[in-house]
Amino acid sequence: MAERYSSFEYGGTRWLLQRLTAAFLVVVLAFHFMLLHFANLPSEITIAQTAQRMQQPGYFVTMVLFLVTATFHGVNGVYNALVNQGLQGTQKTVVKYVLIVAGLALTAQGVRVAIAMTGVSL
Repeated sequence: MAERYSSFEYGGTRWLLQRLTAAFLVVVLAFHFMLLHFANLPSEITIAQTAQRMQQPGYFVTMVLFLVTATFHGVNGVYNALVNQGLQGTQKTVVKYVLIVAGLALTAQGVRVAIAMTGVSL
């Protein structure tokens, strides 16, 4: 029988956060599909309606949390997939910091767009 290998330390913080963000993403994605694909037809959605939804604090916070958790989940997953493929040493360190910077840049830009959608200028 093949031995199972994972770079996740079972029960570790990254392992736990990967599972928690996955659960959150499943719930928020279901909300997203119900709201924007079934309750409203995508062809009928306008930028003004999106801006109006983003001005509601609960929706805004949910979307920002969605962005942060999706970014963490994706970056953490890519990093661990690369480690599972044998990434080690200096390359592992460089990839880790590149992914951290990319994740922070993506999150910052996403929050910036979300704030702009509310009509608040920075």
